[in-house]
Amino acid sequence: MTRQERRDPTEVRREPNVSRRTLVQGLAVSAAATATGLGSALAQNATAPAPVSPPTTITSPPRDFSPRGAPTTYFWDPDVIAVDPSFNDLAQPNTSIKRLYTGVLWAEGPAWSSQGRYLLWSDIPNNRQMRWSEDDGHVSVFRMPSNYSNGNSFDFQGRQLSCEHLTRRVVRYENDGTATVLADSYNGKKLNSPNDIVAHPDGSYWFTDPPYGSQLYEGEPDAAGGPVNPAGKLNPRIGQPPGFVPFKRELPTNCYRVDPSGRIDVVVSEDQVPDPNGICFSPDYKKLYVVSTGKGPGDTGPGGKGDVFVFDVGADNKVSNGKRFADFMVDGVKCGPDGIRCDVNGNVWCSSNAGRAVGYNGATCWSPEGKLLGRIRLPEVCGNITFGGPKRNRLFMAASQSLYAVYTATQGAGPA
Repeated sequence: MTRQERRDPTEVRREPNVSRRTLVQGLAVSAAATATGLGSALAQNATAPAPVSPPTTITSPPRDFSPRGAPTTYFWDPDVIAVDPSFNDLAQPNTSIKRLYTGVLWAEGPAWSSQGRYLLWSDIPNNRQMRWSEDDGHVSVFRMPSNYSNGNSFDFQGRQLSCEHLTRRVVRYENDGTATVLADSYNGKKLNSPNDIVAHPDGSYWFTDPPYGSQLYEGEPDAAGGPVNPAGKLNPRIGQPPGFVPFKRELPTNCYRVDPSGRIDVVVSEDQVPDPNGICFSPDYKKLYVVSTGKGPGDTGPGGKGDVFVFDVGADNKVSNGKRFADFMVDGVKCGPDGIRCDVNGNVWCSSNAGRAVGYNGATCWSPEGKLLGRIRLPEVCGNITFGGPKRNRLFMAASQSLYAVYTATQGAGPA
């Protein structure tokens, strides 16, 4: 049994301090000393060598996550970090992070189909949805064009939900193959660019509506005179099908609820959470978590600051007692949140976009009280996450150009 396997499971696992570069430099010094005749003297006073740490996202060279990379033979994956001892009960020890696919332009909106046993996600700039099949790991194009879809989910009847940037709407794909528009406007004004969506057991759908789809790269800019295209120099019709009608941004960045009757209500306003992004419920559906990301295109206000907010959800579907859940500062590094999901114990799992701060991109896990429990480090910025797999115990992470996954010791709450 190795040292890692004998480790007390309550011990907090920290990042390795010895890099390959440090090890190589040490070996070079030892070799030089031997060459000058001092080797025997050094050997008499030599101490036990420092243990070789496994390569990680922060070593030089960094870990290779591809199928060509060396297998992770350590009992704990070196890039699964316990900040608090309780995370050892949520992370699965004898497994490793796997890169399932790479080759998209910007990965977003992962969602797990329990019936189909596949992982669906968006490749926004390529205007398509991708599918990873659980049986053999095959990846294929699932839907193209996707209307530059971003967030995806499945409801309690197994129907796919998608937030579309291009058409500025939320759609549901029915089991018979037809599609239903759930929301495309509010009070007669076109939505901005629906971003993420979750289903409620009462048959309603809750979604966020920031302005991020008003970019050439991930959707289409406003029509001439809109906040993102005030001078009209951008032509939103270029590259779009005949008859496409561009819209102007008209609404603040709100969160909405689509009632089973079809009525659409504002549940969280821009004043409460500017630039809302990821959204999820607690396992008992009594709390609503909403991510507030950075200032979006065309914003005239201060924009979001990369925080997560939590609200109480009443029996009347009204939210109250809103407060900041976490500012996502980790070791002095701003780990910008985006996609968010809860596990069955109420812990909050959220993707992390730390930019160039190597070692802080990936996923984070927080207690229901807002305490950081653990981190999963990835070599790419992570945009969104979801739980899936046949037992719903595998965390899928849509990160920049790639899709990653790691098994956990818990399960995701609700449909993915």
